[in-house]
Amino acid sequence: MSDAIEIRRVVKRYGTFTALHGVSLAIRDNEFFTLLGPSGCGKTTLLRMIAGFEDVTQGEILLFGQNIAGLEPDRRPVNTVFQNYALFPHMSVLDNVAFGLKMKGVAADARRARAGRMLEMVHLSAFADRLPSQLSGGQQQRVALARALAPEPRVLLLDEPLSALDLKLRQAMRVELKQLQEDTGITFIFVTHDQEEALTMSDRIAVMSAGHVQQIGTAREIYEAPVNRFVADFIGETNLLEVEVASVAGGQARVVLPGGQALTCPSASDTLGRHALSIRPERLSLVEAGGDLKATVERVVYLGTDLQLLTRLEGGAEMQVRVQNSARARVPQPGDRLGLRIEEGAARLLAD
Repeated sequence: MSDAIEIRRVVKRYGTFTALHGVSLAIRDNEFFTLLGPSGCGKTTLLRMIAGFEDVTQGEILLFGQNIAGLEPDRRPVNTVFQNYALFPHMSVLDNVAFGLKMKGVAADARRARAGRMLEMVHLSAFADRLPSQLSGGQQQRVALARALAPEPRVLLLDEPLSALDLKLRQAMRVELKQLQEDTGITFIFVTHDQEEALTMSDRIAVMSAGHVQQIGTAREIYEAPVNRFVADFIGETNLLEVEVASVAGGQARVVLPGGQALTCPSASDTLGRHALSIRPERLSLVEAGGDLKATVERVVYLGTDLQLLTRLEGGAEMQVRVQNSARARVPQPGDRLGLRIEEGAARLLAD
């Protein structure tokens, strides 16, 4: 599969502040690619540089093999959907969708026909004559999507487009966005700080922090095999347990757990000494006797489908455990002393 976007050692500086530190990544054609990270990590800056709204201080951005440095935003085959939708309040829904086509000189009949097809695609044909103020937030978001897709861009940039919606609507829009991307075959580059959004929609994810790309991979790779403490802690919930590394070779490490148990696990590190072991709460199970770790239950939180247990190991470290809620099973209580068994392959030694 060919690359739609190639970012080569891109640096962005604002005076003495460096927002991006030599970022390199490739985004494939027809891919749903997400830039994920906390506020201020540089993800929106990178998106704006692809769009042409920010200049590149150093490095290159290639769009389908062409260096786009100096190419004006309106000459790039990309379109952007913003967080605030940016719809024209005095225009009808149909005219909003057709606006970009009008600016490109498309004839009136042709642009109305294409705008109509875009509204049909986002299930808003019945709302063509309404004003944006007469629509719900989710409907306005779909109008913004239709407008961005109408000129048939090769790449669609989405800057946190779901953040203003309520939870139920966000969840519904995630499904619609992914379906829309698959139906159109357009490359989507999606910016968000929401890990669940990234995990549910993306073909691949780039996790960013402080202007650096920490890891690129599929949702499963990012979640199951984080390379460092930041990625493990930022994506979902995890337990970070300090352990002593006895040996490491061939991507596997032999570590000593608190309490003296030895464990062999996949490793992102190739050095001995003390490192953090990442274990997802749902990959721990409770046992009355034995187990890899000894713990005391401190708090039990009811979450409907499952229970969240906060436990403390004999050495003082905290460990969260997620167990499936069952009417037949006894619910652990604060003060219970239990064993924690780590699922095979569930622990991962981190690089830092």
